[in-house]
Amino acid sequence: MAAAMTLLAAWAPSQAPVPNGRMTDPSKPSDVRLPNGKMQQDEILKADHEKSVKDAAQLIALAEDLKKELEKDDSHVLSISSLKKTEEIEKIAKRIRSRLKRF
Repeated sequence: MAAAMTLLAAWAPSQAPVPNGRMTDPSKPSDVRLPNGKMQQDEILKADHEKSVKDAAQLIALAEDLKKELEKDDSHVLSISSLKKTEEIEKIAKRIRSRLKRF
């Protein structure tokens, strides 16, 4: 019983709950600051947001190109370039989604 209490006591401080309910690893400080004094996580989020905005603009352009291409083709056959555009649209959308799910 004493050994179990000792193990429990040794484990408990290493996993501290955070206000958002997640467990943190004490070896990874959450308040990492860059040399300019800004929070590292804030800068990462800002850069991710800028990348997502650029990707969204690219996604819109590809979708409009695909729409024009599909409207001009009267046949029921999809061209190779249309397929490549759909694959690129899917890749960009997944990239944006993964950035949004990160934090």
